[in-house]
Amino acid sequence: MKPIKLTFDRAGNTLNVWFDDPSKEYVAEETSDEVILIKDRSGRLIGFEVLNYLVGDEPRDVQALAVEGSVVG
Repeated sequence: MKPIKLTFDRAGNTLNVWFDDPSKEYVAEETSDEVILIKDRSGRLIGFEVLNYLVGDEPRDVQALAVEGSVVG
């Protein structure tokens, strides 16, 4: 099982979650909840991006953390 990759973009205020290799991105579809679904050529969901991840009064001094996980199912 591949690890899940998390990336926080401080400048863009976005959180990216990848279930597969980001280079496989083929299409991105924005939902109505400021979430972008990222799919590969076969239409399989390989990740998503949360726009405006931190809001208003939340602290902006987010530290980088090495996070790796996997889906158990």
